[in-house]
Amino acid sequence: MAETATATAKRTVKFIITRRETPDSAPYTEEFDIPYRPNMNVISALMEIQRNPVKADGTKTTPVVWESNCLEEVCGACSMVINGKPRQACSALIDNLEQPIRVAPMTTFPVVRDLVINRERMFNALKRVKAWIPIDGTYDLGPGPRMAESKRQWAYELSKCMTCGVCLEACPNVNDRSSFIGPAPISQVRLFNAHPTGEMNAHERLEALMTDGGIEGCGNSQNCVRSCPKGIPLTTSIAAINKDTTKHMFKRWLGM
Repeated sequence: MAETATATAKRTVKFIITRRETPDSAPYTEEFDIPYRPNMNVISALMEIQRNPVKADGTKTTPVVWESNCLEEVCGACSMVINGKPRQACSALIDNLEQPIRVAPMTTFPVVRDLVINRERMFNALKRVKAWIPIDGTYDLGPGPRMAESKRQWAYELSKCMTCGVCLEACPNVNDRSSFIGPAPISQVRLFNAHPTGEMNAHERLEALMTDGGIEGCGNSQNCVRSCPKGIPLTTSIAAINKDTTKHMFKRWLGM
C-alpha cells in the first residue's frame, strides 16, 4: 500500500489549455502538469493551477480564468470544451479522460477571457420567446391551476435546463453566420406553453419561433439531445413545437 501511495503522489496529469487575454486577442495554448489526486475533476485541476500557476516547463504564468458555482452540475456555469466535447467541467472526472486533457472555451459564444464566455446570445433568445410565466406577483392570487400528472412528468424534464449552452455549442446550425435561436429556447417554449397559465401567451412564443432564426433553422442533426448533460429530450420538444407552429400558421392563414 505504501508503494501505491508513493506512485500516486508522483503521478501527474497533463493539461493543454486554450487561453485568451482579451476578447480581441489571439488564442494560445499553455501546458500544465498537475499533481494527481484520486477522484479529481477538471475544476479541481483548474483550482490547482490557480494556486500554483506554473507551466509544465517551469515558467510562471497568470492563473487560468474560468467560471463555476455549484460544482454539482446544476448551475451550468462551468461549461467548456474538454477533449473536443462540450460538457460541464465539474462532472468531468480526470480518471475518465484521455490524456493529455485538452480544455478550451466554447466557440459558439464570444470569449471574455480564457475559459470565460459571454452567454448573452442564449439569454437574448430566451427573452425573445418570453420564456417565463407573466403574472403579477404583487398580491396573492391563490393556488394556480393544476397540471395533469402525465403532462407534469415530461414538463419537469424540460424544466431541468440550466442554460449551460452545451446544446448550442454542439449544434452545427448555431454559429456566427447563423441567427438560429438554438435547441434550448425552443424546448423552453414547449415547457411554458404547456403550463396552465403560460399557455395564455402560447401564440406569442410560437410567433417568435416563426420569424427568421426560429425553428426553421433546425437541421435535425440531433447533436443537442446527445450532448445535453441533463438528458433533456430536446429533439422531442423541437418536433412538438414544429407541429404547433405549423398548426398556428394555418390557423392564422385561415383567420381563425
